[in-house]
Amino acid sequence: MTKFPLHLSSLIAFLKKWPGVGSKTAERYAFHLLGWDEDELEKLADLLQNIKKKISSCSECHALMEEGRCRYCDLSLRDSHVLCVIASPKDLFALEETRIFKGLYHVLGTLLSPLQSRNPQALKTDQLKLRVERLGVQEIIIALDSTLEGDATALYLKKELETLPGLKVSRLAFGLPLNSTLDFIDGGTLVKALTGRQSL
Repeated sequence: MTKFPLHLSSLIAFLKKWPGVGSKTAERYAFHLLGWDEDELEKLADLLQNIKKKISSCSECHALMEEGRCRYCDLSLRDSHVLCVIASPKDLFALEETRIFKGLYHVLGTLLSPLQSRNPQALKTDQLKLRVERLGVQEIIIALDSTLEGDATALYLKKELETLPGLKVSRLAFGLPLNSTLDFIDGGTLVKALTGRQSL
């Protein structure tokens, strides 16, 4: 027999899909939502229904964008000589908050992980190389998490990119705690990691 009404149980099941949300937290969120006004619930439903329609991925750098041109690819605002390689669109916002990086970004979308069948083809390094050559990039900063997957991906990218003439490949200084992810690093530590980056 179902512990809660069926509709509430279905909501709890969906909330449990969120990272870090277990059964008890999902139940607490669901009961909290029951206390919301109808118009608040409608606004939330509308946001969820349209999030994929309103937010897309830039075909050039793969950052998140809304309608119009990607502001992270605007060469009138960004330095095309430096390109920062990151794993996730979320990492871009952490780096932007430091206010010191003015170059371009390239979002990989994944990290190497043989156990999860994420192989080198998933990184689409050919696309990255073409961008580097077309834009005349002089330095690539590899800003990946300090994890086994991040380290393996950084070494693979170094090997792939060092064949390009005149390109400097560096990585964030560590500085960053071992097994850390960029979105949990404070701004001051990220600033030091960027300014103290080291050749890879």
